Amino acid sequence: AKYILIYYLAVNTFAFILFGMDKRKAVRHKWRISEKTLFAVSFLGGGFGALTGMRFFSHKTRHFSFRVFIPVSI
Repeated sequence: AKYILIYYLAVNTFAFILFGMDKRKAVRHKWRISEKTLFAVSFLGGGFGALTGMRFFSHKTRHFSFRVFIPVSI
């Protein structure tokens, strides 16, 4: 159970950071993190971190697929 908790903390932290990095890259018109990657991390257990990142960074909040599938991944 301890390792499961560590995994979920790590993957959610990673998802949160990925959304922040992608937002920063978007603002600077740089190469972006793919949507497939963002969804994959979310569905591998990082849904809460992804949703928190979406809201905290105001990123991908207008995309229908993100508004639907990120909460579903939780």
